[in-house]
Amino acid sequence: MSTRELWQNALVQIELGTSEASFRTWFRGTDIVSRDGGTVVIGAPSKIVKEWLMDKHHKLILGVLRGLDSTIRNVEYTISRTAATTERRPEKTPHAQQNTALDLQALYIDKRDNLNPRYTFETFVVGPFNQLAHAAAKAVLERPGLAYNPLFIYGATGRGKTHLIQAVGNYFKKSHANKKVFYVTSERFAVDYINAVRAGRANNFKDQYRQYDVLIMDDVQFIANTEKTQDELFHLFNALFDNNKQIVFSSDKHPNTLPGLEERLKGRFGAGMIAEIPEPDVESRAAILRAKIEQLGFSIPDDIVGYIAENVRGNIRELEGILNMIVCKSQLKGKVTSQADVKALIKHNIRPNKGLSIEEVVRRIANYYDVAEKSIYEKTRKKEVVKPRQIIMYILREEFNASYPSIGEKLGGRDHTTVIHSCEKIKDEMRRNTVLEQELDHIRSLVHA
Repeated sequence: MSTRELWQNALVQIELGTSEASFRTWFRGTDIVSRDGGTVVIGAPSKIVKEWLMDKHHKLILGVLRGLDSTIRNVEYTISRTAATTERRPEKTPHAQQNTALDLQALYIDKRDNLNPRYTFETFVVGPFNQLAHAAAKAVLERPGLAYNPLFIYGATGRGKTHLIQAVGNYFKKSHANKKVFYVTSERFAVDYINAVRAGRANNFKDQYRQYDVLIMDDVQFIANTEKTQDELFHLFNALFDNNKQIVFSSDKHPNTLPGLEERLKGRFGAGMIAEIPEPDVESRAAILRAKIEQLGFSIPDDIVGYIAENVRGNIRELEGILNMIVCKSQLKGKVTSQADVKALIKHNIRPNKGLSIEEVVRRIANYYDVAEKSIYEKTRKKEVVKPRQIIMYILREEFNASYPSIGEKLGGRDHTTVIHSCEKIKDEMRRNTVLEQELDHIRSLVHA
């Protein structure tokens, strides 16, 4: 795999692990500029991006790259103008053409307000899971600055928070030409503030933000533990609020549970309306898929839509990714993808039952290999026990994201290095052994709700 292919594959997974706003702000214009053995050097288009990747996203980047190539042991960062200016020319496949079209759409984002015109209330799919948040957002349109000020939307990544809060901005932009609307991520707000202070333009920064009638800030969790930025946001909030200017926030957690967030900001966030967007239910996931299919001008049988909705849970962005893969594969084959093909495509997106205990996982996998449960915890090195034990460690790590020390402790008090070795061994064997890969597919289905 070339370094370009490696980074493109990594970006797909990184996008799923971050907010859309964060991905757009910090990963556009990045690339792998060199590789020396187990060390990969990421090129960033500016010093600010380089420092932010190192400080905020290093763990995610390293984890994704190691998942794609287990020989990678370290990631370094450098400023590379080439990464920012090199034009990407995709191969002429239906999928590549589709991605190009999406990139062109992104060019129409108005730099004066940062709003994406595709994020509207008309394209937002409403279901039981997001009805409260949607109703609160619509209420803001009726009495801006008075009803639900601030509006605070929270929920895990990929649940449509950015779409909803930008829909508020796009509505005001279209319906109230005299109102100044601005959308910004908290990361960009923090960076711009720091740069303004360093350049002696702090007052200009304050004046700029106080002019807006509607201020929308995405992913506010990223300013936690930033004392000066939180102080500036606090005073900005007061200035806007006192003048009945509408303020909208989003976060991955309820403000009261955000670590490192000042109590006075928590109080301000709670003064209006706080609405959660929880995990979408099956019917909502199916509705979202059908809406996306219609937007793509494609056709997928209801049984396949139902299968995806049943098995890909929690993240709307993952649903869209799965759908794009199916459309691409269908176009390449010249026919609608079968349910068997869809099952193969989404096997790594099927989420295990997080409510399962480690003991229950051990029981199910031990039964699969017809070995005694107690033997998994014992010090025995019998071949028929070692393999199931290593697979259990691998599943607990990869599917449940359990830490190496906790896995070792639960499975007979083993050292975490033993768990790491076992997981790496299974990964290596999977590359050479198709039978093992099939076994793991069966095992994933056992721990899937």
